Amino acid sequence: MSTFRPDHLVGILGGMGPAATAAFYTKLIERTQASRDQDHLRVAIWADPTVPDRVGAVLDGSSAPYPVMLAGARRLHALGATVTVMPCHTAHAFLPALVDDTGLRFLDMVAETVAELGRRGGAIARVGLLGTRGLISTGLYQDRLREAQFDVVLPTETTQAQVDFAIKKVKQGDSMAAAWHLGKAVGAMTEADASLVVLACTELPLAARYLCGARRAALLDPTDLVADAVIRECRSARAARTSRTAD
Repeated sequence: MSTFRPDHLVGILGGMGPAATAAFYTKLIERTQASRDQDHLRVAIWADPTVPDRVGAVLDGSSAPYPVMLAGARRLHALGATVTVMPCHTAHAFLPALVDDTGLRFLDMVAETVAELGRRGGAIARVGLLGTRGLISTGLYQDRLREAQFDVVLPTETTQAQVDFAIKKVKQGDSMAAAWHLGKAVGAMTEADASLVVLACTELPLAARYLCGARRAALLDPTDLVADAVIRECRSARAARTSRTAD
């Protein structure tokens, strides 16, 4: 039943944070049509939680996290990773340098998100963005969304504080408490007329599992999108090889 090329290796540059990395691997497993172990993707996970704080580094203009991230990426390269993902949004500020310095093929969560919103087209009036202060400061999402003609709603300081608390609670292992803060943030974005909210921090979907209550804006988890992209990439690689063999 396996649809994947046997020599294809997915690299996950993780540990930022550990729970988000584990959740991303679970998404890959859940998205794979399998009836046995051998039907699943080969995956190499480098999860290094000692990577210095990405948010503080981005806000301060520091490159402190980069050497540790680069070392992990080089390990994945040495293992033979053919497609690589990094389930941390703020760390995407360092993605161009990682690509240049390693030659790895990375799938980009920001690009996958903007592409998905483009496919949905006019169904979305205003896009709300929730993420770390570091991510918001980079403009990674805002710039691409506006280029794609989307109206972007950013959190106020009060709303951002709720996001900060939600992320902190997930990292402390209390996703249910995190959901309370996330609910406040999503509610504020809904009141600001966001018809869809992008959960642009990989901790936020872990809190979103426990959201309940009043009707809110739709939520979009970019890690779902990049997991789907990994599956497509691995399947298309096999399909391309099969096609060449047939020719």
